[in-house]
Amino acid sequence: MSTQVFTKEPRPPDSTPEQQLAADLDVSVVMPCLNEKESVAFCVRQARGWIERSGLRGEVLVVDNGSNDGSAWIAERAGARVVFEDERGYGAACIRGLQEARGACVIMGDADGTYDFDELDPIYQPLQSDADIVLGNRLTGKLDRGAMPFLHRAVGTPIITFLLSLCSGYRVGDSQCGLRGIRKDAFLQLGLKARGMEFASEMLLKAVRRKLRIAEVPITYRCRAGESKLSTFRDGWRHLRLLLLSSPTYAFVVPGFVSLALGLLSLAITLFQDDGIIVGSLHWQPVFAGTIFLVVGTNASLLGLVSKLFAAGVHQEEEEEDWLVRTYRRYLGFEGLLLIGAALVALGVAVDGLILVRWLMEPSVPELLRLAAVGQTLMIIGGNVAFGSVAAAIIDNGN
Repeated sequence: MSTQVFTKEPRPPDSTPEQQLAADLDVSVVMPCLNEKESVAFCVRQARGWIERSGLRGEVLVVDNGSNDGSAWIAERAGARVVFEDERGYGAACIRGLQEARGACVIMGDADGTYDFDELDPIYQPLQSDADIVLGNRLTGKLDRGAMPFLHRAVGTPIITFLLSLCSGYRVGDSQCGLRGIRKDAFLQLGLKARGMEFASEMLLKAVRRKLRIAEVPITYRCRAGESKLSTFRDGWRHLRLLLLSSPTYAFVVPGFVSLALGLLSLAITLFQDDGIIVGSLHWQPVFAGTIFLVVGTNASLLGLVSKLFAAGVHQEEEEEDWLVRTYRRYLGFEGLLLIGAALVALGVAVDGLILVRWLMEPSVPELLRLAAVGQTLMIIGGNVAFGSVAAAIIDNGN
């Protein structure tokens, strides 16, 4: 009995943008694959059947991501074109597949049997009319019992989808669905880099930033064959990390403004409540808390401004000017922000001068400590604003 061996060919160099754009087929169905011997042949045959029934010029492209169970050989025997991506990761496999795809439209879906490749018209048809990207929605379609773990369905996916909608400004129902379609020319605009499961979120974030047309359709989602490769906490953190790094508003500005508000509240309590806050036996004087909140809030807000100025320079032709950037450029600029910092420092020095005069007149005045905290706070945040104005100007002028 002879054994047929599927040999792994060396990975060819990545295609140039011109070669990637030269689509000679109508559609490519791309399947990232890692040890899916139980289901990959079934998925390939389903996709090939849909292409033939639709009368399209198409291909099924399986991207093997390091399988050691013969998945690549099985996929080729089922009629797929197989390419290899040595770097492990869902995003790495998807990006390789998108680069290698020869179709003007690309439909992506996992090779684990969860998606119905037998009927891809709901994904393909919008790409032929007015959509650049089409997302499947498992939650509004037919979701087989047990296909999605309860925590993923009720907690993980809704939370990531909500955060993604919040950061992108675009409301979507199921941001993590792996069955989606994209026009090849739209893919070339995105510059996708995510190598892991956060690839799905990155695609949507960048599509919104570049004002691509996005559609969402209900799909069927079945129980997978074989073992899941998803790591709940690791992949969840990768999504959260991507969102934080992609949104200065929620990484810096919102926490900064909240901290500033808490600092001002603490400062007001310090100045106008001699005894601070008394709850039962608890006696809290927020004199130092106000300083901490105000300094942290100032620095976070300045980091948010600098990040937004940098992003505005990088994406100046792709998105509208952010409100914080617009306010800075229209009303403040380098000189305005520098003057605010200098004024705060001067006010802090004046408060310290007042403290010195009162101490010389009456050394035991109890509120001197509170006034000293206020004066030091003003000088610290004033210095930070002044230096922040220089950083903001360097970034803005460099763009």
